[in-house]
Amino acid sequence: MKQGPWRSVVLRVAGFFLLWVVLTGTYRTDLAAGLVAALAATWVSLRLLPPSIGRVRPVALARLALRFLRQSVVAGVDVARRALDPRLPLRTGFVVYPVGLPPGPTRHAFTTLMSLLPGTVPAGLHSPGALVIHCLDVEQPVTAQLAAEEALFAALFGEPHGNG
Repeated sequence: MKQGPWRSVVLRVAGFFLLWVVLTGTYRTDLAAGLVAALAATWVSLRLLPPSIGRVRPVALARLALRFLRQSVVAGVDVARRALDPRLPLRTGFVVYPVGLPPGPTRHAFTTLMSLLPGTVPAGLHSPGALVIHCLDVEQPVTAQLAAEEALFAALFGEPHGNG
């Protein structure tokens, strides 16, 4: 194997083992089981998501993380207000979002990110280039917000992006 795939294997084993230690502690009796679990998780992860040539851009990751945190707080407060105050209307429905990322793992990861934002849930494909998004208020600028998220997400991996 080339350096890239070996690096990916080492990083994944280390990450899974670190997760094991965080969850269970550093008890000597558990460390061997943790190493076996980390190796098994790495093997599965390599089968499901093989190493790629692309690299994550740290500055883009920081921008995405900050925006995601901000959007999560703002949207979470909005959802809580709507849930607790019966005077605030819920205008639930579906919007079609023309996704700019090409089909594949990056688009799937972006769709997963969308599902973590309060008030929006990807509900399926409208067409090969568009997603159906369920949202709590169809009168909010949902597609504009998702386009901004997608642009930051595309910059993270250097992916081509059609909604720019």
